[in-house]
Amino acid sequence: MPRHWKILNQAGLDPVPRRSGPSWKQFLTTQAHTILACDFFTVDTVFLKRIYVLFFLELATRQVHIVGLTAHPTGAWVTQQARNLLMHLDHRADQLRFLLRDRDRKFTAAFDTVFTAAGIDVIRTPPQAPQANAFAERWIGTVRRECTDQIVIISERHLTAVLDEYNSHYNQHRPHRALAQRPPTSTRPAIKRATGGSNDAPSSAG
Repeated sequence: MPRHWKILNQAGLDPVPRRSGPSWKQFLTTQAHTILACDFFTVDTVFLKRIYVLFFLELATRQVHIVGLTAHPTGAWVTQQARNLLMHLDHRADQLRFLLRDRDRKFTAAFDTVFTAAGIDVIRTPPQAPQANAFAERWIGTVRRECTDQIVIISERHLTAVLDEYNSHYNQHRPHRALAQRPPTSTRPAIKRATGGSNDAPSSAG
């Protein structure tokens, strides 16, 4: 039995022909507070240099951690970023049970070991199934629409400054429908939704 099947089986997900438990969407919803997702996206500079950006996203809070960017994402570099993330999360990492990632070859066995050694099981998405990591894919679309597609990036240093500013805005100020209009790291009370009539306020994008 492949390892990811074993993980899903332990979480109550049977193989598809015999499935009686929750769907993949239901699994992500019920286990959101224990799941960390990760992925890469790329940005091309005005000088046609491609830069890879590695980020992690906490499903429960939607908080995004942009852990590093480079033009040359080796397996060793990616593994070191994983170590840095767990050091940054500190005791919060103890609450995580799963890491969701795709099958990009930059995610090596050493990368996975960083998380399994911390008690976090790694779930690889099926081949050519980006929707299996929908939270990460949605954030990539958001950061491109709201930030990188709107700015001419000159260099790696320039992109670092731009993404630092945007990530701060995203985590601390940008409202999310899934969080009752609160930003990921906000401590302010949720905004109560109107119950009907013409005074209903439109929802912000999540």
